[in-house]
Amino acid sequence: MKKITPAKAGTYTVLTFWALTTLYPFVWVILNSFRERGLIRKDSFSVPLPGSGFTMGNYEKAMERFDFGNAYANSLIVSIAVTIAVVLIAGFAAYGLVRFRFRLRGLCYSLIMAGMMFPVFSTIIPVFRMEAAWGIASSGNRWLSLLAVILPQIAGNLCFAIIVLMGFIESVPMELEESAYMDGCNVFQVYFHIIMPAAKSSFATVAIFSFLWSYNDLFTQNFFLRVPREKTITLLLNEISSQAGVDYGLMAASVVLIVVPVLFVYVALQKHIIKGLTAGAVKG
Repeated sequence: MKKITPAKAGTYTVLTFWALTTLYPFVWVILNSFRERGLIRKDSFSVPLPGSGFTMGNYEKAMERFDFGNAYANSLIVSIAVTIAVVLIAGFAAYGLVRFRFRLRGLCYSLIMAGMMFPVFSTIIPVFRMEAAWGIASSGNRWLSLLAVILPQIAGNLCFAIIVLMGFIESVPMELEESAYMDGCNVFQVYFHIIMPAAKSSFATVAIFSFLWSYNDLFTQNFFLRVPREKTITLLLNEISSQAGVDYGLMAASVVLIVVPVLFVYVALQKHIIKGLTAGAVKG
């Protein structure tokens, strides 16, 4: 049995306390989503039990008043499209920057690094004007409006994705690619059959972060999506918070319906996130 040193015990204590303070707000929201509206202000910290404040009415009311199905569909369309595009474009860009030497390679890398320093707030107005000139922003067409959100989200995720993928692709031995070229493979076969399988953890990390950032994005979606049938799940939550007022049970149930599914996805895939972020840190 390993001996626990005072330093390690202190570290575990701090991490346990941090974990509890982080998880408790989610537990509190879940508990109050099953509590009767009039009891939340009186006692919001106890566990609601049948016969003492427990109810499913908050979820029934949320499903009746708001179109969660359409909002989920819009969010999934946007997030999946962004994720696929970012993985494909960032993968090709990272591979090209790592394995090929060309005149403007250093400039391209510098621009990618600089792109991570500009917040979306500083570019949203010119992006909106550009997309309005293309006829896809505020067009009244659901698919064009979703495309107007997808494009800036792809651009916003690319720099981070390229940097992450470059770190791992650099650690893939060149001998594997050279052997493939000697066997007659072209660059695309090498990329899809050697690089992607070898770097699957980093690709998974990029995919997960791109999906979650796109799914949780409120600013860009609030800027481009104005019609009710275009609303995503984050816009729906924003609408609920403004309409529900003091109906805290309805708000808690809505938050659970919107947030908890994403938390389950994140918890289920967290090992890929950690492995992908650390895989390229050490070469050899």
